[in-house]
Amino acid sequence: EVQLVESGGGFVQTGGSLRLSCAASGFSFDDYNIGWFRQAPGKGHERVSCVANEHDSPYYVDSVKGRFTISRDNAKNTVYLQMNSLEPEDTAVYYCAAKRRMFGCPTDYNFWDYWGKGTLVTVSL
Repeated sequence: EVQLVESGGGFVQTGGSLRLSCAASGFSFDDYNIGWFRQAPGKGHERVSCVANEHDSPYYVDSVKGRFTISRDNAKNTVYLQMNSLEPEDTAVYYCAAKRRMFGCPTDYNFWDYWGKGTLVTVSL
């Protein structure tokens, strides 16, 4: 059974930090790109970051560049999203997703192969 399980969300004040984890199982993790999406209240899914293999340059949406860092540990089948200098605009449910590497990191979440159930991040003023 394919599973992507996010953890690490929570409540934090502006300027704080959180580290999200995405634990994968049930598929060949090394062969997949892993992305982080978020969905703020009343909005659609936004691709936040994506990582291919451990040595490629990851993708970040402009609004998180310099604040978020994605990393993957293939030995643990886990991807992390370190989020620093959090802002209220970062409040959302954060999802990780997997896409077979040859197909890149689609902007549209509908084109990804597997999804987690999400973890809520709330940033207060």
